[in-house]
Amino acid sequence: MISLEMMGQKAEAASFELQGLSKEKKNEVLQKTGETLIADTESILKENEKDIANGESNGMHPGMVDRLRLTADRIKSMAEGLYQIVELEDPIGEVLETYDRPNGLHIQKRRVPLGVVGIIYESRPNVTADAFGLCFKSGNAVILKGGSDAVCSNIAIAASIRKALRSCGVCEDAIQLIESTDREVTKQFMKLNRYVNVLIPRGSAGLIRSVVENSTIPVIETGTGNCHIYVDESADLEKAVPIIVNAKTQRIGVCNACESLLVHEAVRERFLPMIAEAFREYKVEMRGDERTREVIADAIPATEEDYEREYLDYIIAIKTVSSIEEAIAHINRYNTKHSEAILTQNKENADKFLREVDAACVYANASTRFSDGFEFGFGAEIGISTQKLHARGPMGLKELTSYKYTIEGDWHVRP
Repeated sequence: MISLEMMGQKAEAASFELQGLSKEKKNEVLQKTGETLIADTESILKENEKDIANGESNGMHPGMVDRLRLTADRIKSMAEGLYQIVELEDPIGEVLETYDRPNGLHIQKRRVPLGVVGIIYESRPNVTADAFGLCFKSGNAVILKGGSDAVCSNIAIAASIRKALRSCGVCEDAIQLIESTDREVTKQFMKLNRYVNVLIPRGSAGLIRSVVENSTIPVIETGTGNCHIYVDESADLEKAVPIIVNAKTQRIGVCNACESLLVHEAVRERFLPMIAEAFREYKVEMRGDERTREVIADAIPATEEDYEREYLDYIIAIKTVSSIEEAIAHINRYNTKHSEAILTQNKENADKFLREVDAACVYANASTRFSDGFEFGFGAEIGISTQKLHARGPMGLKELTSYKYTIEGDWHVRP
């Protein structure tokens, strides 16, 4: 197997080549990559079946199996994400600022690639294509380290992408995949700061914490999602039910699924039976505080830990609150800075919630499931950043760039 040092060298060399590609060439490669993935559907699914079989035999949680599973439609969605990126404006070379100094120097601030992006991720093999597409369009080479549970799928997808690069006459080292499943190799990858400019972890809280604590490469955190929905006293209760059901049950194994529900005490007795009935249809286990369980008899007592959990399962924590202030305080205490929502017909309360809740994505009257690069119009996403430096929320093309200053003089010498 090629050494990490050699992979770093190849990625750096590829990044310099990518910086010189025209937007037309980049779009040609992305279009070809989508077509190649679809053409290779059968071989990719065959490898994915191996990962699914291994996961199920090892007792993998159903939510994680869902993250891992590929279908023909999901591969089409991967390709569609690449086609969406083709339609996006190329950010590289954008002039962010321009001005002239009194001494005659002409200064411009221009958008440039980060260089080499490293991504460590778990389960979701679609990340392989998403990450490549965004990194490539923004002029970055990428080194990927997927989880052992998706290794067969990731190898197949990366091979398909490299085939597309070769067919377009572009350096295939624009994407490299670390195929080793040895955790020690992952730790060594975190130290490759000589070549890798930024490292992005996508996966469990444990993975993200490990990367943050051990990496010598600058890290962009894409956090876990303990997402809340608060049903305000003025909410349209009939419209609230399908939003919450969508956020909780459409896909349980995703970071933007609703994991906690807060209900204002003024609508507790009317609304809780409505949402409980809807949850029972999906066999959602409800865990509630005492005031919630007074209305929902089959709810399990909620613990402190329940309000901190990202379940990735048909389980939800429910709490009755006495005010919007209590709801906001609860969310800011327990959330993971990902996605939070209020359902209300009160504009003042909506504005207060949007203003005071500390999260990357804050909604009024919409499902948290919209926290997604595709839904935000970014094409595919590299992840959802829950930190505040450099990038926050769904990370698209511009979040994978930096800037530099170009200075033009007339044979200037500093006095």
